[in-house]
This record gives sequence, C-alpha cells and structure tokens, in this order.
Amino acid sequence: MPARKMRVELFDSEGNRYTVAFEGQITRDKALRLLDLVELLGGMPGENPTSAAVGTHVAAQSSRFEKVRAVVQKNFPLVWFSSKDIQAFYEQELKEPISLSTVSTYLSRMATKGFLVRTGSASNLKYKVSSATPQAVIKQRLK
Repeated sequence: MPARKMRVELFDSEGNRYTVAFEGQITRDKALRLLDLVELLGGMPGENPTSAAVGTHVAAQSSRFEKVRAVVQKNFPLVWFSSKDIQAFYEQELKEPISLSTVSTYLSRMATKGFLVRTGSASNLKYKVSSATPQAVIKQRLK
C-alpha cells in the first residue's frame, strides 16, 4: 500500500489558521488521534470550545434535534452508526429518554439536509457524517 499524505486545516474564531500534516499509513486510530488534537486546539469551527461535554452545554440550551446532532458529532465523527446507537449514547450522556422513532426521524432529516450519508435497507439503515460537512478541511492525497 503506498504511503499517503493527510493534511488538516482548522480556523479558530479569531481567524487564525492551524495546519497539521502527516505522511504514511493512515489508519482509523491515527485519524481519531488527529481529531483529538483538533479538539485540544479548541474544537471544530463553529463549535464553542467550552461546550466539549455534550451533557452540559447542549442539554441546557438546545432543542432535541440539536442534541442528537451533537451526540452524532461527538461520538461518531468517522464511523457508521445506527439510530439505536444514537439513542443509547443520547440517553447515557444526557440522562433523558428519547424514543427510537424520534432519533430515526432526526437522522433522516440530517441525511436529507446533507449532514449525514445514509445506506442500507429500510429496516437496517446506517448513517455516517458526510465528508462534505464543513467541520474541518481534510485533504488526502496519494503519494
């Protein structure tokens, strides 16, 4: 497998630009470590750095739709997930119940808006955060 290059560019609320680059075998673990670094630098653009904990800031000031979206962004930035996964994380982190049909409806709306990619049959839908979502600009090139 050829070596790959990955570069992440981030912009903070003051307009400063951060660029992180690495070359070599890019694995899921390395990508997650890079996203951890992004979080340490103050989070994704448009995110309040003090709201890193979904259970505190989001629970107090957001609609259920926004809470579901925050759970998706925090826990599943790179991997496929189901509505049951989101329901479990939502109830665990926010300590409030949410029905599976509500989660499914919100995920469907997010997919329609282009925030999520959806695949699978009607009884086995899987979702993933769309790579077109402007959270951080990630460019990957073959060497």
